[in-house]
Amino acid sequence: MFRYPEKFYSDVRLEEVSETKILIKNGTTEDFKKRSYKAAFIRLYNGANWFYSSTDDVNLVQNELASLAQIAHGISERPDTAKIEKYNCKSEKNIGEFFLFKEKDVSQVEPRHKENLLKTYCDIISGNSYVKNSSGLYQDKRTTKTFLSSSGSEIVFDLQNCGVKLAFTLTKDDRILTETFTKNAPFWESISATDFELQNFLIKCENYVENVKPVKSGTYKIILSPFAAGIFAHESFGHKSESDFMLGDKEMAKEWQMGKKVGSDILSIVDDGNIHEAGFTPFDDEGTKAKKTFLIRDGVLSGRLHNVETALELDENPTGNARSISYMFEPIVRMTNTFILPGKTPKSDLFKNSGEAILIDTVKHGSGLSTFTLAPNRSYLVKNGEITEPVNISVITGNVFETLSLVEDLSEEFSIYSPTGGGCGKGDQYPLEVSFGGPYTTISKMNVQ
Repeated sequence: MFRYPEKFYSDVRLEEVSETKILIKNGTTEDFKKRSYKAAFIRLYNGANWFYSSTDDVNLVQNELASLAQIAHGISERPDTAKIEKYNCKSEKNIGEFFLFKEKDVSQVEPRHKENLLKTYCDIISGNSYVKNSSGLYQDKRTTKTFLSSSGSEIVFDLQNCGVKLAFTLTKDDRILTETFTKNAPFWESISATDFELQNFLIKCENYVENVKPVKSGTYKIILSPFAAGIFAHESFGHKSESDFMLGDKEMAKEWQMGKKVGSDILSIVDDGNIHEAGFTPFDDEGTKAKKTFLIRDGVLSGRLHNVETALELDENPTGNARSISYMFEPIVRMTNTFILPGKTPKSDLFKNSGEAILIDTVKHGSGLSTFTLAPNRSYLVKNGEITEPVNISVITGNVFETLSLVEDLSEEFSIYSPTGGGCGKGDQYPLEVSFGGPYTTISKMNVQ
């Protein structure tokens, strides 16, 4: 399709995108955007440096390839052919068309249906007597990607997701709860019938704001919901598994040696771009096929996430985790769908076995590398296997490796969550579509404030 400059490695990523965004605040539609575009990201490698270009005119791709080659020649007349050959050998050469969403293309749904759906959900929220402020977001995106490289890759595939995000504040006397309900899926049908789910979510929020009590700071046994467990896995461990963090850092490389015991024997954490959630990407932005990568297997450090370059540096294999947020950015090492694998204990038995504990049900945000912090939204005391009164918690904290080793039970019930209107941030690239999840996860002790 293109004439690639001789002696270099080069690739082209074409993106054809259709997306919709609708925003309603307190019953008024404030934003309604629908747009479509075609664009391209172009790369060239001379064995020492990468040269990038992007354009929203795909007819200019050939010119951009020539310009990058000219710049590279200006820096060095002699490309490092040995390094280029190593890159070629390490990168995958995939060919073919891989379409999943043509028959249920969300871009073909009438915009008025999308706005009416969002209005229906906003009316349910605003009709609650405790809700004082609310906003609703509908968002969808359908992408067809074409990846071509000088080493022989020629692939075309599609991506799609759509979702709603409903944010609201409930007040009761001096008690305030700010909460968010999200629903995200690959297909329109999956988000267009969630009234019952939303109403049940509201009932839980009402109960919380009516009965919440403070909790004393201290050390408690903790049960993380699948949502909270997923955020914990993503923030506290997933980011440290992105291998570009350890390039040139001997201490980090030593801390993260494969085969090291890092968690409980029952704990396994996986990243897998093959799952049809927000992080689904059958091929990454370097043309590498998605892999199921065990980051932890039975408590042992067993893998990390790579693009081709980090795989070369660490003498491992690419994992399909070179991702960018759009055609304007270069691919870097990012997560896809990251989750804790389920255990064998029924949820009811896990709660009974916990004795007294605190359930972290929903979470505002989380962060951390060696030490992590989770800021809970709704939490509950658990006594004699039953969820009792709601409690207010500011943060829970802990050392990552110590907490991983304190995982004592995992439920067989398991969920993965895909956020709408947000995602993962790294460097200047935000938001990237990812998902996270896990089972109900019991941790024998954590610090609560």
